Amino acid sequence: MTAPASGLVLRRALLAWGLGHLLLGRTTVGRGLLVAEVLAALLVAWLTIGLADTSLYLVPFLAGAAFIVAWGWQAVDAYRAARAMLPAANGIPERAPAVAIGWLALPLLVWGSGFWLIGAGSASPAAVLDRFVTDWSEEALAGAWPAAVTANAQAAAAALGTGPDRFRDVRVRIVTHDGSSATAVAEAIHFERRDTTLLGLFPGTSLVPVSDRSVLTLRLRARPVELPGGGDVGAVRWELVSAVGR
Repeated sequence: MTAPASGLVLRRALLAWGLGHLLLGRTTVGRGLLVAEVLAALLVAWLTIGLADTSLYLVPFLAGAAFIVAWGWQAVDAYRAARAMLPAANGIPERAPAVAIGWLALPLLVWGSGFWLIGAGSASPAAVLDRFVTDWSEEALAGAWPAAVTANAQAAAAALGTGPDRFRDVRVRIVTHDGSSATAVAEAIHFERRDTTLLGLFPGTSLVPVSDRSVLTLRLRARPVELPGGGDVGAVRWELVSAVGR
């Protein structure tokens, strides 16, 4: 049996786990890797569905990154095995393996950036408030937040006036926070110039925000989250449950 070209083995291995090993005749290893890929992909999907927007968002993110690393590892292993079978082969440019492995940077980039479009959105009170403020300032609360939040938030926004700059001097900050609940306030502010010194020697000034009045009081609650199919892993998902105007 003629040993396959190492470049072909590498390309097959990059298509799916174990294909490179199967091409080399290492049937047991190849089939085992194919099964492992399916199981690993299901595990990543399961963790992502259950935990991506919770306080344990790093678990599915790291699992996905490990999946891609394992993808590259088995491809390199298959390539090295093919090269060992033909130690004198010089038929492919030396840069070809590096270029092929470089393609794995694409799924790593997609996962590393795309995950954050769905991940960590409810991992903390600050994350929830960030989403709320974005929707509030863009008048996109309806349908995205509970009715107990939307009505009072829209009324508070109307009291601020009209125009794109009405939220410019509004600050949202968390005032109380424990493991199960949090309270935040949106308040109208102005800036005052205060004297200061640099290193205790050089005089200067700084602008300090000063609260004028409370616009909205926001209450958040952490709800325990179980993985699909059951299983409490200690994750919580923060939710904005009410907004009360001044």
